[in-house]
Amino acid sequence: MSRAASSLLLLAALLFFFALGNHQLQGSTEARVAGIAMEMHLDNDWVTPRLFGEPFLEKPPLSLWLDAGALRVFGVSPWAVRLASAVAGLLSVMLLYAMLRRFERPKAIAWTAGILLATMASYWSNVRGVGEDALLALGVTTALLAFFQAQRESTFGNSLLFAVGIAIATLSKGVLGLAMPGVVIFAFLLADNLMDKRFKLTDWLRPGLLTLVGLIPLMIWLAVLYQRGGVQAVSEVLLTNSVGRFSGSFVEAGHYEPFYYYLAKLPQAFLPWNILVYLGLWHFRKDLKANRYLLFFSLWIIAQFILLTLASSKRTVYLMSMTPAAAVIAAEYAGVLFDRLKDHKNGFVGRIARHRQTLAAGILTIVIASYLGAAQWALPNADKHLSFLPLTEHIQSLQASGSQVALFQANERVGGASVFYTRSVLKGLDTDAQLRDFLSASPSNIAVISGDSEPAAPLKVQKTMMVGRQAYYFVGY
Repeated sequence: MSRAASSLLLLAALLFFFALGNHQLQGSTEARVAGIAMEMHLDNDWVTPRLFGEPFLEKPPLSLWLDAGALRVFGVSPWAVRLASAVAGLLSVMLLYAMLRRFERPKAIAWTAGILLATMASYWSNVRGVGEDALLALGVTTALLAFFQAQRESTFGNSLLFAVGIAIATLSKGVLGLAMPGVVIFAFLLADNLMDKRFKLTDWLRPGLLTLVGLIPLMIWLAVLYQRGGVQAVSEVLLTNSVGRFSGSFVEAGHYEPFYYYLAKLPQAFLPWNILVYLGLWHFRKDLKANRYLLFFSLWIIAQFILLTLASSKRTVYLMSMTPAAAVIAAEYAGVLFDRLKDHKNGFVGRIARHRQTLAAGILTIVIASYLGAAQWALPNADKHLSFLPLTEHIQSLQASGSQVALFQANERVGGASVFYTRSVLKGLDTDAQLRDFLSASPSNIAVISGDSEPAAPLKVQKTMMVGRQAYYFVGY
């Protein structure tokens, strides 16, 4: 491994793994996914993901398999369930560097693209959290980089890499894992054929056939799921939670935002390198016809942005699959700026030009240090307000004293956190009648209720705990 690759590997590993387990589960996604992974680990059912005892089929289970496997190998800890995302982030950075070198880009450009990707705030935070989005980004990145390399040189290795990327993406996010690389490939091939004024059938058939190969792992899981849950289970994965989220017909999924949602998020999408990305896209716009490399990465950003904008369900984390392309555009434009600075000899700009490498290294050092500081101090400090650990510890103390504890109409957040930290599935209560029957069965029975106001009599609130802005009441009769 070259010095450039080694330094990039070490820096990315430091960014992604330093103090990875230094704080507890935070936010709804971490609590939910960690809880499902813990339940998979406890009941040893690797086919049907479950949350609080009920099938949870929003997405295929690749991230859950990896998280549950990590719990089994490394023990129960937040670090273990974050490991798969961190590894996926590291692989994406190193793959981007390696493929840019194969695209015959200078080592400096490839290294810069890798470090810019690793230090994008949204990317950094997501690869250090529990969830499937880092794996989706890895799959999409692998498939698209392999596709573009196959356009230059079609080999068995490129074909295999493409199929692996599709397999990772679709086993992570189902139909979305197919759509995210697919829309870029379609846009690029269409533009390429139009500019060359000829239709290249083999260029369209090759990725189509390889996509079918990449779908085999997902099809195997769906076949086994069908044997367990029938058509309804498969339909829930492919239609309700994929097509339904895109079209808006699956109302319960939430995250529905207006069409301009991502436009409003653009100022923060690729921080702190936003200006390099957007100026780069504008600067290279006239070169796209002659430069297929720049065309590909520009369309990667634009096509995925349009696809996500058309979807009804919107979240900023969905932009994560665009960040590798954004890092490439930012790196290429940074190279342009460095070359321009060489021509300035005098004045203030001349002084900056003479020390441009030192200045760039200083900025990068500050950015990396700020991330490491956040991992070491800011995120653990946020546990005081965001962690479910104090709540679940109180549940365990009640259980140890002989009380039976149940959750009333538990949301995914508290349900997942309770499974993860207590390593058990608590009794769930769905109706007021069930709540009354449970509490009246024994004076020691306690129910946990979330709400904006204190429960009314005859319920007696024994303790109130806050997680974020949500109050949780421990009640009895």
